[in-house]
Amino acid sequence: MKRVRWHILVFLAPAVLVYTAVMIIPLFNTLRLALYAEVDQARVFVGLQNFRTLFGNAVWSEQFWNALGNNIWFFVIHMAVQNPIGIALAALLSQRRLRFAAFYRSAIFIPTILSFVIVGFAWKLILSPIWGIAPGMLDAVGLKSLYAPWLGREGTALTTLALISVWQFVGIPMMLIYAALLSIPDEILEAGECDGITGWSAFWKIKLPLILPSIGIISILTFVGNFNAFDLIYAAQGALAGPDFSTDILGTFLYRTFFGFQLQLGDPHMGAAIASAMFAVILLGVCIYLFGIQTRMRRYQF
Repeated sequence: MKRVRWHILVFLAPAVLVYTAVMIIPLFNTLRLALYAEVDQARVFVGLQNFRTLFGNAVWSEQFWNALGNNIWFFVIHMAVQNPIGIALAALLSQRRLRFAAFYRSAIFIPTILSFVIVGFAWKLILSPIWGIAPGMLDAVGLKSLYAPWLGREGTALTTLALISVWQFVGIPMMLIYAALLSIPDEILEAGECDGITGWSAFWKIKLPLILPSIGIISILTFVGNFNAFDLIYAAQGALAGPDFSTDILGTFLYRTFFGFQLQLGDPHMGAAIASAMFAVILLGVCIYLFGIQTRMRRYQF
């Protein structure tokens, strides 16, 4: 008779209970809430009617697709700017001859532990055309003509906020890739040196293929994190995600709908429908990664 390993259950039980209480139960309650509506101050089961309203009603669907499009652009900037810079910084900081590498790592990683409120408010002050220091700094180097109220223009506000987010969180992919580079056995690098593969050539031909699984993990974490984004947009632009909803993403759209804001009354049931749609988008992206990209990476690696 096979012995039951009770110690595994004992050690896993607290984490499973906490995760179930704060994640699983609220998730299913949100999905359940999206199937109801408030009629004459009574909760009535309406099935998929909230989703029909969200995607079929012109007012709701326009707001949803605008928020989703902004969210996709927010994610694309992180993938195109943050992760490549993080990989490049990790490659530089992993060089053995680099002096003060520990100081550089700490300086780059410190913004990730700052509050979203502090970051959003500070950058709003820095970029302000009235009392910000950005115009003066650009003027000091002869580039004042390039300055514009980036957070106040519809065409540049979202990109500016995405780049601020990149500045804050570039330390995370840097540290993860840095750890992956340190885990590469020295024997492999020494074998490459014997074949004349050194410097950046060693990075492209040896190190990069070996850290592809880590890059994949960073990519999916970036995807999930960006489609759950809310704090920075709210801190810098408010719940209305101005100007004229140009920085509105799914998180701010959900907040206004669920809790209400100014003249808009809160509707928990429509908010739950938006949250369910967000969950579906994130789940689809994760599934594409797990069953598509990750499978190909394993075939490439082995």
